[in-house]
Amino acid sequence: MGNTHLIEGSAETLPRLEAFLKRKGIEMSGNADAYVRVYRSFGIDEARELRERASSRALGSRRVFVVATPSMTHEAQNALLKTLEEPARDALFFFILSSPQTLLPTLRSRFQTLSLDSDKKDSGALDARAFLSAPSSKRLDLLKPFLEKGDDDKRDMSAILSLLSSLEKEMANAKQFDTIGLHAIYRARKYIADKGALVKPLLEQVALLVPKV
Repeated sequence: MGNTHLIEGSAETLPRLEAFLKRKGIEMSGNADAYVRVYRSFGIDEARELRERASSRALGSRRVFVVATPSMTHEAQNALLKTLEEPARDALFFFILSSPQTLLPTLRSRFQTLSLDSDKKDSGALDARAFLSAPSSKRLDLLKPFLEKGDDDKRDMSAILSLLSSLEKEMANAKQFDTIGLHAIYRARKYIADKGALVKPLLEQVALLVPKV
């Protein structure tokens, strides 16, 4: 097992990761060297905190850092480059992201992809199939739950990014390589988590430009 790992998933993936680590002889429960954080978004302040934590010494033989977040800003990714390029030997990093494809290539190249076995069905894929088979007017209705804001006045970016990734996968499975539609998905996935991003227009473009499958 290497030092730096990338997992596609959400905060719900944490129990499976902890079970995986336990099988590898790493107990997370009650471990003073375990740093586990779940974020709605991961920005420069969160990156600096992680970088500072990573520079500290382990109390035992090994430190484990686990971060679950729907997205990471470009600024945060750049701030982590040095830390993840030359990680300390006693440090393991696990990043759980809804859409790993949104990472900058320079950062993603530093990760090993880790797949965790699961019996759960991909609910995002089910939504994607319904979305792709629907006409444009129906697609706009299907998007409404993703555009609603929670009590904290924020949208569930994890669900949105999962949907976009699932749409791309379903198009690939259907061998539907429509350039305009794929570009709309890529553009939405790239910019939708940025501060001040116009989420509604980006998703509406996907609804209108992706071909019916």
